[in-house]
Amino acid sequence: MAGIDDFRKIELKIASIVEVKDHPNADKLYVITVDLGDVKKEVVAGIKPSYTKEALVGKQVVIVNNLDPVTLRGVQSNGMILAASDDTGIVVVTTDKPVKLGSIVK
Repeated sequence: MAGIDDFRKIELKIASIVEVKDHPNADKLYVITVDLGDVKKEVVAGIKPSYTKEALVGKQVVIVNNLDPVTLRGVQSNGMILAASDDTGIVVVTTDKPVKLGSIVK
């Protein structure tokens, strides 16, 4: 079981999706540019089966901001967009009203 100190190691922040591109080497992945207010990052996300590019642009999402970069099918990902999934598909975690970019989720 994890304690509160384990949770505090994870840096969750609010970001806005500013650009979505098809991954050049994977059918179910997008390469997504997110804006955290002070920096923009590219993340790779396996949400293509559930979202069009147009539906994602402008959404505020929660990202894990302090993960080590990882290369997914030849493209570097610098974070992770939080999402839930069930038998109906994938749903990204969003805010219910606009929040300042870079705000910490706690």
